[in-house]
Amino acid sequence: MAEPQFKATRVGIGHRLRSLTRAGQVQIRDGKLTLMNSQGTEIDSAPVHLVRADKPWFANGDEALATVNGNRYRLKLGARDPEPGEDGPPSASSFFDAVRTAGGDAARE
Repeated sequence: MAEPQFKATRVGIGHRLRSLTRAGQVQIRDGKLTLMNSQGTEIDSAPVHLVRADKPWFANGDEALATVNGNRYRLKLGARDPEPGEDGPPSASSFFDAVRTAGGDAARE
């Protein structure tokens, strides 16, 4: 299996007004975007060309909106500080770039 084109861990994922996880994962691999909870169970997934990614107008910080299979998810990508010796979390702009590169519809910043 190929390495993911984009992978973010410890991501806050919400749907509507409900938080689904504060330590989830977002991954783009082989043309498919997958949202997972903290245990690695799939929340939702879709081919990237069917995913829409936007920068929310109300967001402060590294947040993104991702529409997957008609469901709108709020992703808090840069919501945490890195552990000692760990790389920092991916930013929303790197998420948008990965969606665009993989053939999805990402809003321009």
